[in-house]
Amino acid sequence: MADRRLQVFHTVARLLSFTKAADSLHMTQPAVTFQIRQLEEYFNTRLFDRTHNRISMTEAGDCVFEYADRIIALYNEMDYKVRELTGDVTGLLVIGASTTIAEYVLPSLLGEFRKLFPSVKLRLNVSNSLGIVHMVEANQVDVGIVESPVSNKNLAVEICWQDEMVVIVPPDHALAVKSSISVNDLVGVPFLCREEGSGSREVFLEYQKENDGPGLDLSMELGSPEAVKSAVEAGLGVSVVSRATVEKERKLGTVAVIPLDPPLRRPFSLVYQRQKFRLKAMEEFLEFAHNLCSEYRADESS
Repeated sequence: MADRRLQVFHTVARLLSFTKAADSLHMTQPAVTFQIRQLEEYFNTRLFDRTHNRISMTEAGDCVFEYADRIIALYNEMDYKVRELTGDVTGLLVIGASTTIAEYVLPSLLGEFRKLFPSVKLRLNVSNSLGIVHMVEANQVDVGIVESPVSNKNLAVEICWQDEMVVIVPPDHALAVKSSISVNDLVGVPFLCREEGSGSREVFLEYQKENDGPGLDLSMELGSPEAVKSAVEAGLGVSVVSRATVEKERKLGTVAVIPLDPPLRRPFSLVYQRQKFRLKAMEEFLEFAHNLCSEYRADESS
């Protein structure tokens, strides 16, 4: 970016927060404040009003933001066109992924992509599905990969492949001998679930309603698949997780893995802004992901 100050200003103006802008730009908050102060000194006017720990843009700030938005878009378009002519694929690609996908799916995917495009710098932001969707909406990530439905119609959502959800119980649990488990089988059993905003939690609770399941004994909320599995191994309760997350524990025999009846599958989806100008690295990643998703779907149907 020709003028770092403009990029920093654009991020602060978009998020209306110095703290969030610093996180998004991987800068310290004093560094962000310094860049804004320099720009205000250049224009000899305030660009933000700061009152009661909140900021808003001044009239001059609104004007600068309008032009900054166009300048940054033109810069990205120029960058794309030149790299398209030269065949060069480089730059920074920021990917957001929900916790399950980031821990169990993305490492091998990003490894393969890095082999194809070693000049692309990859940055991964991890949150629950709701958090990743918010990051896409706020332009904090270029592409998100989530495990729950996305309601924002302004975002492009492409289902990549289907993930199976299974019940996990301690090996000596009474339910461990069953060949399949219904929601009624879970009544009265301490149930461990992910935190609010988690795609896994949202999908299972919706499944429970659709199958007229009674209320469950939600005994504990945990912030990651690893924490859920550890709690089940410790005998604190049972849970429903992605099959992809428990292959190691199944082989070791530390948990029993049992399918749901009826089966529960949920989509893993790519999500990104429809109107966002795509840099070459983003175009290549989307094509790479599309090809990989086609292979997954072919494996599922065979």
